[in-house]
Amino acid sequence: MRAVIIGIITFGLTFAGASHAQDSSIQTRMGEAEFQAAGLQKLDATELARLDAWLVRQLADASTASATRGQSVSVARGAMEATEVDSTLVHSFTGFSKGREYVLANGQVWRQTDDAALPGVALENAAVQIRAARFGGWWMKVHNYNTRARVERIK
Repeated sequence: MRAVIIGIITFGLTFAGASHAQDSSIQTRMGEAEFQAAGLQKLDATELARLDAWLVRQLADASTASATRGQSVSVARGAMEATEVDSTLVHSFTGFSKGREYVLANGQVWRQTDDAALPGVALENAAVQIRAARFGGWWMKVHNYNTRARVERIK
């Protein structure tokens, strides 16, 4: 089983573009049939999350190695820098919108990069969670709402 997983990961790292790999989980990239054939459905949610986190680190390492050889590899910039963030917004939250910047009480500033929307919301000092996305990037979620927005740290 371990050899199968390593083979799949090696294939993904070798032939998949890092920028594309950061946009989806291993299950999405492999497809359901291949995921089942590899036996990865046996992993629980925690094990699958750990596998995805390991892949993010491998992509980051591959990017660093390629950069030192003068090659260009696109990997999410945030994949190597931050950990989970729990904070509050210092301004009113009126929903998600692409390009909108969110200033957190901890001093960080994040910008929304996707088209996620959350209309009709008006909150003061809203609690937010920012979590690593599989294969790089970050998701921001506002407390008590299930909608997530893809964000990048700008400060």
